[in-house]
Amino acid sequence: MNLNPPSYTFLEADKTEEMLHLFKGERTGWVQVGEKKWFFPYRYTEQGSAFYHFKARPSDTWVLSYPRSGTTWTMELVWLLKNNLDFNTAGKKTLAERFPFLEFSMFNHPEVTRTLLEWNKGDVSKQQLCKEIARPGYEVLDAFSSPRFIKSHFPFSLLPNILDSGCKIVYVARNPKDVAVSWYIQNKAFVTQGYIGDFPTFWNYFKNDLTAWSPYWEHLKEAWAQKDHPNVLFMFYEEMQADLLSSIKKISNFLGKVYSDEELSKLLDYLDIKNFKNNPMVNSEELQECGVLLMNGVFVRKGKSGNWKSTFTEDLEKEAEEWISENLKDTDLVFPTE
Repeated sequence: MNLNPPSYTFLEADKTEEMLHLFKGERTGWVQVGEKKWFFPYRYTEQGSAFYHFKARPSDTWVLSYPRSGTTWTMELVWLLKNNLDFNTAGKKTLAERFPFLEFSMFNHPEVTRTLLEWNKGDVSKQQLCKEIARPGYEVLDAFSSPRFIKSHFPFSLLPNILDSGCKIVYVARNPKDVAVSWYIQNKAFVTQGYIGDFPTFWNYFKNDLTAWSPYWEHLKEAWAQKDHPNVLFMFYEEMQADLLSSIKKISNFLGKVYSDEELSKLLDYLDIKNFKNNPMVNSEELQECGVLLMNGVFVRKGKSGNWKSTFTEDLEKEAEEWISENLKDTDLVFPTE
């Protein structure tokens, strides 16, 4: 393990000025980290080293992904499988409490946090939530007793301790066209990103590795390279949608758990998107109440593949297909058909 985190450079001034006009949640700028130029808001300069040195424990269970890849659905599934289908606790504690997001603090610009505190003046519990989500996950999780459940969108190369720690890691991937559309909607919905532009402009940023946690392809390829690691399970969101029962059994086996057909049937019903998207414990209602999330129904959305078709123009689709083909030509990574 390299003890020194990769160096970073600030995004060029002209591009920074352009993007600050469109991403209102960031007020300072962005950095590009390491040789692959991982893209993060400026708070990475303050917190990145501590995230890089964060120590995973053997008893941890992680869910990793590029954003908007079916992460929330997978997290709830993993948590329930590991916790003997404890629907009672899952109905009382938010998923964010049970499965903390390691690096969300990087997206809480101090000026935005001050605004949120002002909006919630007079409501102590909402103000506390605004302060809590701005706390670095390495501080929060260090204080957690084991076993811990951890969500992260960091690529493997920025979590160098994780593979040798003995912990279990489920990585979920999704086709880039659906990712881009869902990521666009979420960037518009969260004040921490505050995107006010249109989709073609966002697509251009995404394709050119200028949205957070990009580059998308390097993210997936780093995970794909670890697919045969005994403590890594690589899943496609599309395969989970196509045959959830088989996916549940696959993940359950990976986690060393066994359940009866009756128990699995109950879990299938619980995870059905019609029920899941209305579950206040997983759809970030608490963030909506304190003003971080501006639009209802965007965190857990339709849960379907192919929704990109209603957003992409014919020209954008052609461009996307060429971009996908170019990036898949030197790999055996193949997305399941929609």
